[in-house]
Amino acid sequence: MGLNNKRPRYLNYSVNKKGPKSGNKIQKAVRHYEWLLKRKESEGETKWIRNALEFARARLKKYSIHPENIA
Repeated sequence: MGLNNKRPRYLNYSVNKKGPKSGNKIQKAVRHYEWLLKRKESEGETKWIRNALEFARARLKKYSIHPENIA
């Protein structure tokens, strides 16, 4: 019988992992960035969109994706 108070290691995984555990994180990050750019073109640059793009760019940077390669 094992210890029950240990941290469940099967739940911990790298955010940069591109395997089945990570699902579609990278594709969703790219899709979200494209959606924000499209929304910026239609609505103009609002404060909300500016802040959302900042977070989206940080997420792409975390996955080592350059935003200029997407658009």
